[in-house]
Amino acid sequence: MNEENLRQIEQLIGYKFSNRLLLSEALTHSSAVDNRLLSNERLEFLGDSILAVVVCKALYDRFPDYLEGDLTKIKSLLVSRRTCARVAKQLNLLEFLRIGKGMVGTKALVGSLAAGLLESIIAAIYLDGDFEAAQNFILRTFAPFIDHADAKQAHGNFKSLLQQYAQQQFNTTPVYTLLDEKGPDHDKCFEAEVVVAGRHFSSAWGTNKKEAEQKAAFNALVELGVIENTPQDRGD
Repeated sequence: MNEENLRQIEQLIGYKFSNRLLLSEALTHSSAVDNRLLSNERLEFLGDSILAVVVCKALYDRFPDYLEGDLTKIKSLLVSRRTCARVAKQLNLLEFLRIGKGMVGTKALVGSLAAGLLESIIAAIYLDGDFEAAQNFILRTFAPFIDHADAKQAHGNFKSLLQQYAQQQFNTTPVYTLLDEKGPDHDKCFEAEVVVAGRHFSSAWGTNKKEAEQKAAFNALVELGVIENTPQDRGD
């Protein structure tokens, strides 16, 4: 990889390497070399652990009232391969990844390979600089995901999120009401609404009561400004 490309990558990640060989190694997939020790696999292993430590500390500080189970759910989402791959794509790192010809155009390129690339970059920054340098990179690039961690808690458990928000902000618990149901017994749909501190929020339909309540909770969170009304947040 030429010097110009390495400089471009440093600009993308906001970190200047003293040893650019580490950066080059982080950008080399095992399919592109004969000896896997020359690839980013070892860096990926190290970066995965560094990412977990930084995210755990960030969540520990950010959510002092959350129990271990709640923190674990959010942490699992933030350090998942899917989230890591999204960060790598947002930073436009994939175009610099060295891969073998057989990997070009595969789904893995936008999934596990992208996630591994990000973890390798994290490890390279850590080895080139120090833990603080890697931590700063992680907190900066994962900031939007950490900011919306509540909206993703329990993989879209909007009822859980609404309950936590209502208790913290209004010292009350949401109340769900079944408004209507339609259809034959084998194919019913249900309409539910939620009331928080006397405020009624937009109702929602679902194929069962649980789904209707989850969607009603989502509507309430949107109207309260806790989360944005996007397909991603809805889980579409």
